[in-house]
Amino acid sequence: MARSISAAVSKLLALRLFDSRRLNLLPEQAHLKKLFNHFDVDCVFDVGANTGQYATMLRRQAGYKGRIVSFEPIPEAAGQVRRKAARDPLWTVEELALADVSEQRAFNIMASSEFSSLSAPRTDEVSRFDQLNRTERTILVQTRTLAEVFPRLQAEYGFKRPFLKMDTQGFDLKVLNGAEPVLSKFVGFQSELSIRRLYQDAVDFREALTFYQSLGFDLSALVPNNGGHFPALIEIDCIMIRRDLVAGALKVEEVLRDAAHSTAAHKPSSIGDENPALAAQIPLSPRNLSDSSPHTCEDERSSP
Repeated sequence: MARSISAAVSKLLALRLFDSRRLNLLPEQAHLKKLFNHFDVDCVFDVGANTGQYATMLRRQAGYKGRIVSFEPIPEAAGQVRRKAARDPLWTVEELALADVSEQRAFNIMASSEFSSLSAPRTDEVSRFDQLNRTERTILVQTRTLAEVFPRLQAEYGFKRPFLKMDTQGFDLKVLNGAEPVLSKFVGFQSELSIRRLYQDAVDFREALTFYQSLGFDLSALVPNNGGHFPALIEIDCIMIRRDLVAGALKVEEVLRDAAHSTAAHKPSSIGDENPALAAQIPLSPRNLSDSSPHTCEDERSSP
């Protein structure tokens, strides 16, 4: 009896409801889950997919069930993404890099593949990644602009409310420079901010945020993309939302109206049932942001 009790206690002590080493990823997962539900996001452009870590997180932790298009120029990494997406009909892979111009360009494959980039590495601000973020070989890849690929993908998949995720290791601003004609069609985007620059093309986080705001997008959240390097902060992700979609949340009358509509939506009969003409004059409100469901985490992101 004593042995069985001891064994049972040992099993209980071994149980873990979550991996404490990955608690840093929960804010990103929770925010994206709310955001995608709120704005009915129906397609995610996963730019810089590496081996599919972000898309896997969207499926498993954020509960996103819509279309994902992953862009990855490294043939071996793109092959891994295809294998992960093989049983997912709404997940497709584009084996190319997005940039500011369409051309063939040298792509730096680093010692640790998640550091690979169209940009060359730099070590003057951070030296701790010298062995990981060093070029082992260079390959020629095809680059396209987002403005060029967007019409083809929209015609093929018919999405209306896309979201853009970028993890291009110092090249996010270049991607956006090639996106301006179609960028306003995105609900928002996620980009890696360099507090300390690891790449030649990376810009200071303050300059990046100013540029993103000049494109008509405002900050929705800052979320960690790795376990951190206490007490220093090297990188962090920003989630930006199109300004016209954020404006309503900043006005008290809009918040009260949305709350009233949310309450009315749960009643057996609605204004629209009794007076269709009046209902037609009331603009539809986004979904409520509240979400109390638990979140767990399994996959690390690909950032250092």
